[in-house]
Parts: sequence; C-alpha cells; structure tokens
Amino acid sequence: MGSMTGRSCIVTGAAQGIGRAIGEALLDEGGDVCFADLNGDKAAEVAAANEERAGKSGGNVMAATVDVTARDQVKEMIAKAVERFGKLDVKFNNAGVNKPMNFLDVTEDNWDLIMRINALGVLIGMQEAAKQMIEQGSGGKIVNTASIAGRQGYDNVAPYCASKFAVVSLTQSGARDLAKHDITVTGFAPGVVHTELWETLDRDLMEIGASERPGQAMEEFSAGILRGRVATPDDITGTTTFLASPASDYMTGQIIMIDGGMELV
Repeated sequence: MGSMTGRSCIVTGAAQGIGRAIGEALLDEGGDVCFADLNGDKAAEVAAANEERAGKSGGNVMAATVDVTARDQVKEMIAKAVERFGKLDVKFNNAGVNKPMNFLDVTEDNWDLIMRINALGVLIGMQEAAKQMIEQGSGGKIVNTASIAGRQGYDNVAPYCASKFAVVSLTQSGARDLAKHDITVTGFAPGVVHTELWETLDRDLMEIGASERPGQAMEEFSAGILRGRVATPDDITGTTTFLASPASDYMTGQIIMIDGGMELV
C-alpha cells in the first residue's frame, strides 16, 4: 500500500507546474486527488491524463474549476470532492500568482491582485477545508505553498514576498487554532523551480528592466544554490507527499525549505 492509500486530497493551482506534480505524486502513492485550478479546462485535461496513473495505484482522480478568492467556489469545490471521494483528508493551498514590478513602481492594483490570491486565497482555503474536516470529526492536514520569498524580501517582487510572508503567518496561526481538532497545518517553501511560472516571470523581469536577456533572472537568482542547480517539480514532491502522509502526523506550524540551500534559516 502507498503512503496515501485511502486519503482524499485537493490541490489548487494544479493545472501545471508544482501543483500538477504534487497531485501526480499523491496519485502514485494511492491517494484520491482533485486537481483544481482557475483554468478548469486545463485542470480537466490534467485529470484525464492521469486516469491511467490513478488506476495503477488504486486511487481516484477528478478536476474542479475554482477561483480561490471566491468563498462560494471554494465551498463548491470541496463539496464536489467530498461527494466523489467520501471525505476530505488533505488540502493543498498551492494556487498563486506573481507579477513583478520595481519597488517604486508597485501599484495598488498590483498589490491587491497578488495579496488577494496568494494570501486571502490561502486563508479561505484553510478555513473551508478545516470546516469540512471538523464536521467529519477525524482530523486532517492542510498544506500551504510558501516560498523563499516568505523568508527574504526581493526588490522587484515586493508584493509577492509580502504575500508569502503572510502564508508563513497563516500557517502558524492555523496550526495553533486547529490543533484541538486534530488538524495539522504545515507548508513548504520552494526556491527557484523550473516551471511555466518561472518562464513567465523571466519575461516579466525583462519587461521592467530587471534583466536583459532570457534566462538571466533564473541564473542570477540561482547562483547561490548550494546544490548547484535549479529545482524541478519532482524535487519538491518528496516533501509534499511526506507532509500529506501519516509520516508527518506530529508536525504542525512548520514551513519546510526546499530550495537547494539558497536560504539557510
């Protein structure tokens, strides 16, 4: 039996990148996984592409469309997953966005967009998942996606850093409040991960003059990685599956760095 056999999971921001890799790793360990994303069509494609994977491991797979900042949609997503899987054991609050702007150019709209999705979206996701878990009465796990940007501020992504600092704080606050319900709240902090998000970030940084050529931003950000290379999504999933599995049952309120040694905290 895999470490996730019999466990029902929701992963937001799961249509690509880290979120998709998290969901697929959970499936490989026998979990039931709902791939949820604002892009519902792409989430459905990912779920369909993983039907065979789910069949091999004994898990089940589905997709959901969700705007993580819309509480009604989050409730509906959870209700559909519970209807399909029978319960909710693990909720990954992974959906996020970044739009670089040089510090003195940051606008209220830029701040509001990033903070609403990355911080408020995590709060709503935690609250609604916890309510379902409390109703079930059997505990559960909430796992939040933080970042090295939640440990260190960077000049041209200030709102993103603020939002990820917020994720760290929300993880701690949630852990304190939900422990009495046997719900653990943890998070993980990736460094530079080669995904579609970084490709977009690379273009955005060139547009604002923070870099001059494709790939420069990733090279500069990753120059200090002790492991000597940027991460792939597969470098992240060993930790995320651990956080979702019974092996981490005594851990709560913690953020695990998965950055190859960029920030030693």
